[in-house]
Amino acid sequence: DPNEDTEWNDILRHFGILSPKEKVKDETEEMVLRLQKEAEGKTEDELTFCLLCLVKPYERMNLEELKEGEDDFDEADRKAIQMYRQQRMQEWKCLQRRRKYGELREICGEQYVKEVTNAPEDVWVIIHLYRASIPLCLLVNNHLSLLARKFPEVKFLKAIVNSCIQDYHDRYLPTILVYKTGEIKGRFIGVAECGGMYLKVEELEWKLAEVGAVETDLEENPKKDIVNTTTLSAWNISSREDTTTKSRDVMKPHIT
Repeated sequence: DPNEDTEWNDILRHFGILSPKEKVKDETEEMVLRLQKEAEGKTEDELTFCLLCLVKPYERMNLEELKEGEDDFDEADRKAIQMYRQQRMQEWKCLQRRRKYGELREICGEQYVKEVTNAPEDVWVIIHLYRASIPLCLLVNNHLSLLARKFPEVKFLKAIVNSCIQDYHDRYLPTILVYKTGEIKGRFIGVAECGGMYLKVEELEWKLAEVGAVETDLEENPKKDIVNTTTLSAWNISSREDTTTKSRDVMKPHIT
């Protein structure tokens, strides 16, 4: 028998006459991988059943029998169950968040505080203040819709500017604000800062990645054009004070 574990067979394998003996797979490791694949979508009771079977794979009891025999498990079993449960619950929370977002949603000014400044602390929020009559705003909305699907763990929002800020000048549009923990972490105000009329979705993705809002797979800045820094600096000097005041105003509750 070539598969028999004998000294003679070991000699034959050493000289290449027999093929190397197949490595015996770790049943526990296989079960861990299988459970990780199958755990998604299970109820808490079903997960408990899977966990107990992982700890004691030789037992084949139904859920009621497992509950009745729970007191028989030792401390090591309980710790293993608890650690694995915490890991799976954390993964489920991330999965639920991914299901929750994944699209560019429209909100109004009255929803701003709830949806943006009061968002969960570990969630990045990107909101675009726009006006439908401005072509670049429509382009930015289109790009953000694509990025929302690519980064479903990030909350992407848009709002008509007048519903959030009264008398906001068109020269400050598009306005893209990036929030986390209720604070502005990045802002792109006006045509120049948002990337210009020929803005590509990859360029916008890179801008958002630079402030930490998304984890891009782009290896370098796709923006090839050289910006006229003198002109941009002059524009920034003349408008920075006004734009800073305006962007801070959006953190306040809706004003009618």
